[in-house]
Amino acid sequence: MTEARERAVVLLSGGLDSGTSLALWVGRGGTVATCVFADYGQRAAGPERSASRRLAERFGADWREIGLPWLGDASRAAGSALADEAIELPSGTVERPGDDASARAVWVPARNVVLVAAAAAIAESIGAPWVVAGFNREEAATFPDNSAAFVSAFDGVLRLGTRSGVRLVSPTIGLDKRSIVVAARQAGFGPQDFWSCYTAGPDRCGVCESCVRAQRAFGSSD
Repeated sequence: MTEARERAVVLLSGGLDSGTSLALWVGRGGTVATCVFADYGQRAAGPERSASRRLAERFGADWREIGLPWLGDASRAAGSALADEAIELPSGTVERPGDDASARAVWVPARNVVLVAAAAAIAESIGAPWVVAGFNREEAATFPDNSAAFVSAFDGVLRLGTRSGVRLVSPTIGLDKRSIVVAARQAGFGPQDFWSCYTAGPDRCGVCESCVRAQRAFGSSD
């Protein structure tokens, strides 16, 4: 592909998966039109935003934020602990970082559908052929919108739903967290470069599913 065909809008939450997807995309010769951070009322919006900005700056990439307050409203209406601090977050262990019950507790209605669609609208408006997102096969077991099937299906939707035929790709889709950490380390990143925690800090909680998966992966890659 030519350089023009490799430009992408990167969904960049500031977490391990999205940051590593950005690094892999650039490492494979892709270019970045802009990185997009979404504030949808999630607890960790503050530290996620900061991590996302730093990651974009590290690659010299443009960065923008989109606000989706209505998605936060929908999340709270659905009882998502990810957006409602009155609801206790589920905790995990190294042996069992998450399951169907914990996934239900933090589920944000149609989140990845909304985020990918928003990124695709931006991509189409600026003539970028690709949307890059950070999904992985480990979390796909309990979060179907992290799966290869989701990427494939939504890629088909975008071909029909955008005049320019925007495509969706996830460089981490075939990897588990350990493999993603290996790729992150090869790109020069450590755990301090990401915010992979459901809470707003100031320190990572260390017990939510996102924390436990990241800690387990970074520990196993040493």
